[in-house]
Amino acid sequence: MKVRHTSPARLGLLVISLVWLLVALPLSVSAAPYAAFVMDARSGEVLHARNADTRLHPASLTKMMTLYVAFQAIENGEIGLDTTVTISANAAAEQPSKLGLRAGQRIKFRFLIRASAVKSANDAATAIGEILEGSEAAFARRMTRTAKALGMSKTTFKNAHGLTEAGHLSTARDMSILGRHMLYDYPEYYNLFSRITTDAGIKTVPNTNRRLLSNYKGADGIKTGYTRAAGFNLVASAERGNERIIATVFGGRSTATRNARVAELLDMGFKRAPSQVALRKPAKPAYGGSRATAKTIRVVRAVKQSPRPKARSSLVDGAPVLVSLKDDVRQALFEAQVNSASDVQVTNAASASTAAVLQSPKPAARPKALMMASLTQPKPETKAMPNPEVVTRLSTSGGRHWGINIGKYPNRYRAERVLLKTALAEMSTLNGARRTVTERKSGYDANFVGMTRESADLACRRLQARNVQCFMIAPSS
Repeated sequence: MKVRHTSPARLGLLVISLVWLLVALPLSVSAAPYAAFVMDARSGEVLHARNADTRLHPASLTKMMTLYVAFQAIENGEIGLDTTVTISANAAAEQPSKLGLRAGQRIKFRFLIRASAVKSANDAATAIGEILEGSEAAFARRMTRTAKALGMSKTTFKNAHGLTEAGHLSTARDMSILGRHMLYDYPEYYNLFSRITTDAGIKTVPNTNRRLLSNYKGADGIKTGYTRAAGFNLVASAERGNERIIATVFGGRSTATRNARVAELLDMGFKRAPSQVALRKPAKPAYGGSRATAKTIRVVRAVKQSPRPKARSSLVDGAPVLVSLKDDVRQALFEAQVNSASDVQVTNAASASTAAVLQSPKPAARPKALMMASLTQPKPETKAMPNPEVVTRLSTSGGRHWGINIGKYPNRYRAERVLLKTALAEMSTLNGARRTVTERKSGYDANFVGMTRESADLACRRLQARNVQCFMIAPSS
């Protein structure tokens, strides 16, 4: 009986065929769908679109929204860059790419932002979501609300990092819209996306987009993403002269082919975009933080329950004076917060009187005596005063000449907001101090003044322990 032997060449061909049937063919069939979108960032004009409204897996492009919400939170005083965050077991357990955070580890918020933007660290992104909303699921809902406010109508987020999850979907158009908002809404943070490396607190990390940044003229961001379900994604922005183009690709087959395709799309954009276009920045959405909503509700109730007293016909000699806020809405906010702490009453900016008498902590007979004195004494001569500093709280001690500074801010409203928030959080040490905002060439100083040296020192130490910047102001300052 003859035994038939298979030649090595035939056996090798059989093995290759099996590998192709079992591995290569399924992978090619299940390859991530392709989508592309190109826009003129200056005007928002669409220059190219292909499958741009198909809902696909965004992968780590998700972190653009995580960071956008983080920047909103910083801008509105919800959290600070130097706030210390304790890493949860859930965040530490995220799959790579990751920074390598450990459960219980403490790290500043700024380093979580850097790691998410540059390294695309999943553990850092989850930690951002948890510190802002208490859980990643709640943060994902906030991300989705923010997306709708930005006009990203076909985007739904289920997590803060972008790992594949059912229902976690976006489109090339929506991600381009987000990239444009990131560029124009938070230009002070946009430089993060162009850093080749950055200090992430526990180590220096490289940028996942460094190849395009190094090889394409004018490229300065924004964000890469990859999962098996998504393919190789990228939202990129480049500027040449007066022109700026944003190009987005979903479903690239590799880093190299994705970058090559994005480069082609950017070139196409620069060729099609007019040289001179009027800049039309996108409208910045209203702040939608859940904590801010809760505070607003409390303020409304406080205003309804604490009506302003009637204006006094004259000033009591020697009584403390409060300069009214010009903006009635902001005045109502401060009034509600301060009245809730039983510290001060705010006068009506439109009333004939320009001051209010604080209630004295001494026995009830004293306010009555002050009222009688105001009726019997002649009215003091009114003198024109130069533009005063805005004073939103005042001291009755008179002999205190020290103060503290808690930062410099780009506008008066931000400074007043931080002062109010700090005063409510540190009532025990700042009781009796007055809040002032001083305009300088470099910005607006937020100060508490009218303090003793001991109380100023204690207040600063307590604030610094809570990661609030603070330094003392001597009487001669």
